[in-house]
Amino acid sequence: MKYDYLVVGAGLFGAVFAYEANRRGKKVLVIDKRNHIAGNVYTEKRSDINVHVYGAHIFHTNEKTTWEYVNQFAEFNNYINSPIARYKDELYNLPFNMNTFSKMWNIKTPQEAKDKIASQIAELNITEPKNLEEQALSLAGRDVYEKLVKGYTEKQWGRSCTELPAFIIKRLPLRFTYDNNYFNARYQGIPMGGYTQIVEKMLEGIEVRTNEDFFDLKKNGKLSDGTEVEYDKILFTGQIDEYYDSCFGPLEYRSVRFETEELQEENYQGNAVVNYTERDVPYTRIIEHKHFEFGTQPTTIISREYSSEWKPGVEPYYPVNNEKNNALYEKYASLAAKEENVIFGGRLGQYKYYDMDKVIEAALDCVKEELQ
Repeated sequence: MKYDYLVVGAGLFGAVFAYEANRRGKKVLVIDKRNHIAGNVYTEKRSDINVHVYGAHIFHTNEKTTWEYVNQFAEFNNYINSPIARYKDELYNLPFNMNTFSKMWNIKTPQEAKDKIASQIAELNITEPKNLEEQALSLAGRDVYEKLVKGYTEKQWGRSCTELPAFIIKRLPLRFTYDNNYFNARYQGIPMGGYTQIVEKMLEGIEVRTNEDFFDLKKNGKLSDGTEVEYDKILFTGQIDEYYDSCFGPLEYRSVRFETEELQEENYQGNAVVNYTERDVPYTRIIEHKHFEFGTQPTTIISREYSSEWKPGVEPYYPVNNEKNNALYEKYASLAAKEENVIFGGRLGQYKYYDMDKVIEAALDCVKEELQ
């Protein structure tokens, strides 16, 4: 079988590229090592609830063209992300706003909140933050840092805030309005019926093979069923260091583990997302999936999320974009720049954190460069 493009990875980047290439008359084969399409945005219906299998995905963008593009494939509801933070037995609204501050300090006006934060920052007298802890303290003061930043960040990164570089937190969004809209984006919502349908529609009419390992195909020239495959170009959305056999050394990633269970109750926590900001609570947050689509099912499904260090054999989620890893990535990027028939895309292929809207925009930019 001969193809114009082999697309490695059936996530959003790969699916958008495949869809656009197919529209332009290119013959495309999409493979994925998982047993399903849609990558990390994969949703699966269980007990009539669309479960975000790989963690919460809330679509948000300020770009009208991006919003219109994704709305070709699904109808979106009007879900607004308004997470709750739980510190011990205290509950706070996120992002940090007047609801947060009034609960924390029993104050009522924006000026009172600003004065409180300013006085805490002044007491600390941090002029040049040496690490993430000092950076966060110098931006938000001790109370916000201790209750809402410290423990959560340490769980996310698997190390103390004093060991993390200051540049990870360039700013902390402090809002002096009573506004719980986390993203504050012009367009946001959840596709009614889940995300998987979006990728299904993108890949209609395109040959897709799941449970296929690219490196086996590259080595043998055959799919797992013995079909011989040839292709002119590759779009690779896997780990760029793995593509080059980690010749400069492995890049670092963070991973996430999920514990998902169905509960015989209608409403467990009253919100789709509750962050647990204490260091002693092992999980970072609990997702209650039905609330993404305003569900009224008689039972509910929750997922506890545990952040962990990545190791081979575990799914990588986030690149660790510190100075060391970024310098290492540039070595791989220099190899990639010399490739005539391989394109690298997505979080893992470009070693860059992307929100869903930015993944789609980057894929469309790739299409313009490659196919127009």
